[in-house]
Amino acid sequence: MAAVFALTAFTVSEKGSRIVFAGDSITDGAWGGGNGTKLPTAKRDQTDMNHIYGHSYMMLCAARLSADNPEKNLQFYNRGISSNTLANLEDRWDDDVLALKPDVISILIGTNDIHFYLLDESGAEFDFADWERRYRNLLDRALETNPETVFIIGTPFTAPTGKVGQAEDYEKRLALLKQMDEVIEVIAGDYNARLIRYDKLFESLYEEYPDVDPSFWIWDGIHPTPAGHQVMADAWLKEYQFLNQD
Repeated sequence: MAAVFALTAFTVSEKGSRIVFAGDSITDGAWGGGNGTKLPTAKRDQTDMNHIYGHSYMMLCAARLSADNPEKNLQFYNRGISSNTLANLEDRWDDDVLALKPDVISILIGTNDIHFYLLDESGAEFDFADWERRYRNLLDRALETNPETVFIIGTPFTAPTGKVGQAEDYEKRLALLKQMDEVIEVIAGDYNARLIRYDKLFESLYEEYPDVDPSFWIWDGIHPTPAGHQVMADAWLKEYQFLNQD
């Protein structure tokens, strides 16, 4: 899969001038001196432009759109925090997302919910109904603050690579994430959000490049490589462009 968008200029209208990326370590990318820790936003350096966006797909998206639209004064905010679950995102939703008055909210969350669930030996089933209710509540709160808010929602993913991919519970992890992704797809449809099925994106890469080990794209079963982040950014930019079509 070629880097379709690398040479494409992305123009934007007045919509989408303040864009917040909310999520976990996949979005985090050590932004603001996070260095792969759970350091909260308030304790991160938000003035060092060398590290303000981190090094994830979020940085690639912000860099592309900023370079193509210098006159728009676009404002990007990375609010991914490593190891975050939906519950963590709920706790900081007001301060880290809504307080920024975003026009666009990009969300990628869920892989840690499944990860920590698999570490729990209680034997209880994952409560997808409650998880979905809480996810919807975040979107509702955003729309109450700004009815014009638009969402770009991504699905969590895994890969048969690294420690995660070699674990005995890998197939269970994969099945649970697939179920979660279906829930997210329904939510996205109900809220007229742009949906990115990152899980299917990576699966298509495995099929397109059968001689390339999946670790080329996702190195440890959870986190993308630079190549993986690039294809994620390409997919995100494609969905963002739909928001700005007249």
